[in-house]
Amino acid sequence: MTTLKVNGQTHALDVAPNRTLADVLRNELGLIGVRVSCSEGECGSCTVLVDGEPVTSCMMLVDQGEQHDLQTIEGLGTSDDLHPIQQAFIEEQGFQCAFCTPGFVMSAKAFLAENPNPTREETAFAMSGNICRCGAYPYIVDAVMKAAEKLRAGDGTDRRAAD
Repeated sequence: MTTLKVNGQTHALDVAPNRTLADVLRNELGLIGVRVSCSEGECGSCTVLVDGEPVTSCMMLVDQGEQHDLQTIEGLGTSDDLHPIQQAFIEEQGFQCAFCTPGFVMSAKAFLAENPNPTREETAFAMSGNICRCGAYPYIVDAVMKAAEKLRAGDGTDRRAAD
């Protein structure tokens, strides 16, 4: 039995210990915002936060998630109550096909928690662990910069930061 705390809720799961965290989040918990593209930890589309740190969940075994606070894109906001980072991605069109967007948003959340007033160069470097096959990088950097402004201004207060 594996117990995971995901988006503030505890789940007891009877799953094989050799399954990846990404697989269990998607297929057992229905958290399909965790996207799997490369299955090699290179693209960042499966990024989730583990104790606030970005991790490629396709490279993490489910049992490694025990005793940690896990957060997925579904834990940030809802369609009626977007997180400021999600809102900034929409406003700045920080996506094209949007397959990679959840991973970028989760990486941005961790980055902005550590550096609330970044430069464009710092932002571009911080997002370099994620791949956008559509090439929307300038818009993604714009979105993260706008999110930083929103968070600093308290626009849509980051009320979920403690979750």
